[in-house]
Amino acid sequence: MTDLNHVAVIGRITRDLDGKAFAYLPNGTARANVGIAVDRSRKGADGQWADETSFFDVTIWGKTAENLKRYLVKGQQIAVDGFLKQDRWEKDGQKFSRVAIVANSVQLCGGRGNGGGQSHQGGANFKPNPQAAQQGYLPDYGSMGPDGVGDDGFPEDIPF
Repeated sequence: MTDLNHVAVIGRITRDLDGKAFAYLPNGTARANVGIAVDRSRKGADGQWADETSFFDVTIWGKTAENLKRYLVKGQQIAVDGFLKQDRWEKDGQKFSRVAIVANSVQLCGGRGNGGGQSHQGGANFKPNPQAAQQGYLPDYGSMGPDGVGDDGFPEDIPF
């Protein structure tokens, strides 16, 4: 039996992309590394509500990263659907580890934080290449018709 590794978060980008955050690998694949802040409200022991912020690193690959590059700016709200990946390395004899989110799909959710900049309401939904679906990361969207409606194999003129 396979375990489940799936995460979905909505948060705001914490920094603009720079030369290190967006790059092309030697094989030509684009990679964008962004940080997002995700707020969560919780009720404290005193009965008062308090916001709790968590920060996550997100890696976006391929055409999705290329298409979103100009929209990945500080304050932009995005929804990320993906999986967790742990990286481990050793430097100067000391072991390090970090867990990051690898995005399967990214959706632009709203404008920039305090009303500044462009607003991207309703968001464009960007999904990675079809190979991700074949590898089991996403459902297969290959059966979509030209109008964007899925072909479920049922005739359209059902008499009831």
